[in-house]
Amino acid sequence: MVTTPQNPSGPAISAEHLVRRFGQVTAVNDVSFRVEKGEIFGFLGPNGSGKTTVIKMLTGLLPLSSGSAYVEGLDVRVDSELVRERIGYMSQNYSLYHDLTVAENLQFYGRIYSLDAARLKRRIEEVVQLNGLAPYMNRLSAQLSGGWKQRLALGCAMLHEPKLLFLDEPTAGIDPVARRQLWDLLFELSGHGITFFVTTHYMDEAERCSHVAYIYYGKIIADGTPNTLRELPDVQPQGTIRVEITTPEVTRALRFARQVPGIRSATIFGQSIHALIDDHLDLQVLEEQLLKNGIAVAEIRPLAPSLEDVFVELTYKHQALLEASRA
Repeated sequence: MVTTPQNPSGPAISAEHLVRRFGQVTAVNDVSFRVEKGEIFGFLGPNGSGKTTVIKMLTGLLPLSSGSAYVEGLDVRVDSELVRERIGYMSQNYSLYHDLTVAENLQFYGRIYSLDAARLKRRIEEVVQLNGLAPYMNRLSAQLSGGWKQRLALGCAMLHEPKLLFLDEPTAGIDPVARRQLWDLLFELSGHGITFFVTTHYMDEAERCSHVAYIYYGKIIADGTPNTLRELPDVQPQGTIRVEITTPEVTRALRFARQVPGIRSATIFGQSIHALIDDHLDLQVLEEQLLKNGIAVAEIRPLAPSLEDVFVELTYKHQALLEASRA
């Protein structure tokens, strides 16, 4: 029996109250979100927070303990095989064959997807051109750099022309230039109508996503566009401003700043400190206090919160709530 998607014009993913238990451990706890078609959806959170478990639930690799999920209009509970036919999945760990060439890997995965000879030839040509793999077709997969291995893995995942791709930490362990090039490729593919569900630990990558959700120990604690997340009351409460303190002595400055009345939180970012302070705290007075304690200050200026600021503040808040609940 062929299952017709319930709402083919609806979202790429609709997840409602997802729960996944492993014995007495609840790894995913009442998670809900939507991914619209054509989005690059960033799914962030600390290690062990449930990111990969959610992906495995959405792709039908793990059954749902409760809740519902529709992927490309199909119910993952009853149509998991059809869901997997319509999506691509690139796992955290490089899963292609090291002893096969780039061309042989593409041929092998095309046959796994049951592509006929004519379609497989056409799709390999398209994927090779789009992913820039032509110079490496006869090279063993094991001999590729990290960035080109990821391009090959992405190419294999998209051979069967899925409209939705799950990428689980696709840039982990590759250099910054290769990361930038891979993201440029994702933007190009997104322009062709492909939806991406991407997990990442890199805040600069989160900034590139059109929509972001943040999961913390099994629960979604933030969900929205990067701009709307920056405006959350928990990130910048009323009566506060965020400032950047640039100093060559960030470690000493941080220790001192955390003792200053009116500074609510402070974190090191490179050669500066991002601090959330009461808006009545005079910046000139703050600079004078630092100087009196022998800390040179190049500049103190107001700062719009970054996504890293957002996630740090939300993490601190929920850590405190967890500790209070356990006390």
